[in-house]
Amino acid sequence: MKFTIAVKDLQKELSKIGGAISTSAVIPILEDFLFEIKNDSIMVTASDYDTFVKISIPVQNVEGEGVIAIPAKIIMETLKALPDQPITIDIDENNGVKLYSANGVYQLAGEQADEYPSMPNVNADKVIEFDQSILQTAINKTLFAVSNDELRPAMTGVFLQIEEDSLTFVATDAHKLVKFKCFEPTGSSYQGIILPKKALSLLKTALAAEGNGLIKMSINENNVKFEFSDMVMTCRLIDARYPDYNAVIPKENPNVLTVNRNDLQNALKRLAIYSDKSTYQVILDLQQNKLNIKAQDVDYSNEAEETLDCNYEGGEIRIAFSAKFMIDVLNVVETEDITLLLSTPNRAGIIVPSENNEGEELLMLIMPIMINV
Repeated sequence: MKFTIAVKDLQKELSKIGGAISTSAVIPILEDFLFEIKNDSIMVTASDYDTFVKISIPVQNVEGEGVIAIPAKIIMETLKALPDQPITIDIDENNGVKLYSANGVYQLAGEQADEYPSMPNVNADKVIEFDQSILQTAINKTLFAVSNDELRPAMTGVFLQIEEDSLTFVATDAHKLVKFKCFEPTGSSYQGIILPKKALSLLKTALAAEGNGLIKMSINENNVKFEFSDMVMTCRLIDARYPDYNAVIPKENPNVLTVNRNDLQNALKRLAIYSDKSTYQVILDLQQNKLNIKAQDVDYSNEAEETLDCNYEGGEIRIAFSAKFMIDVLNVVETEDITLLLSTPNRAGIIVPSENNEGEELLMLIMPIMINV
C-alpha cells in the first residue's frame, strides 16, 4: 500500500483527531491511528474506546488497499519536524511503514488492525440537523465551566436539553454556571443528555477548522454521533443525573449593575494580583452609580482597590466573588457592557450580556464567597 500527501495537509488533518488518543490507553493499539486506505482517499480513526473520531483525507498516487495501525506519537512528531513538502508513505505486507521525504527515509513498525475496536453503531432514537456554528458557539460559551471533579461525573460534561424550538446547553462546576440557549427548530423534544468534555474539546478543534455547514446529530440512550464535513465522531454519554440547575438561579434580583465589560475585567486582573491566592477574593461595594472593588492578602500585607463608573439601581450591597471565576465568565461575553443581577450577599450573582445576539440567550451565574476581611 502506498500514497502521497503534503506534510502540512496530513499534519493538519491528524491534529483534528489526535486529541482522542489517550496517553494511558485501555489497550495498547489505541495509542495508534487506524489508517484505512481505499480508492483515492484514506480514512483515519483515533479513539480512547469511549470516543471514536474518523476523518476522510484526500491523498494522491494511491496503490493498493488495506488497513494498518500506525503509532500516533512517532508519526505526529515526524510530521512536525519535517518542512512542508510531499511525502510518500509506503506500507509493506509485514506492516512496516516507510516515510519518504525529499531528503530522507523514516521507518517505523505498524501493527495489525485486527485488535482495533470498531466504532459503535448508533441506532438513533433522535436525529437532528443544525448549523455547525450553533454547536461551535455553544461549546465556546460553556466548556470552560465544566467540572474536573470525577466524584461528580454529571458535572464533568455539558448538559444538553433538546426542545421543539430550542437547544439549551448548561455547564457548571458548582462555583460558576453557564446556560446558553439557542432558538433553533428541532421538530421534537428529547430527554436531557450529558456530553463529555473530551468529545466537545475535539469538536471545538475540528469545527474551528471547518467552514459553514450542517452538523447531523444522532442520539440514543448510551451514545451520540456527530457527522459533518469529512468527519464522524461517536462518544459515550455520561450516565448520570444532572443537577437541577434552575433551582440555584435566583428568580428575583432587585439590585442591577451595568458596567463596561473590559473595564471590569481589566480591574479584576489587576486586583487579583493582590488577592488571597487560595480564593482570589474580591469584594464589591455597590452604591448609586459607583462600584468599588477591593482585594487583600492578609498574609503578605498586600491590598488594592479600584472604583469604576457604572449604572446601578438598588440598595447598597457588599458581596465577594472569586476574581478568577469572574474573569473566566467575562471572557465569553462579547458585548461592550454586562449586567450583574444581585439579590443578597449570600446568593449567586447573575451575569448577562447587555444585549443577546439574535436567537440566543446567555446567562452566567457565579457563587459568592464568604467575606474574610
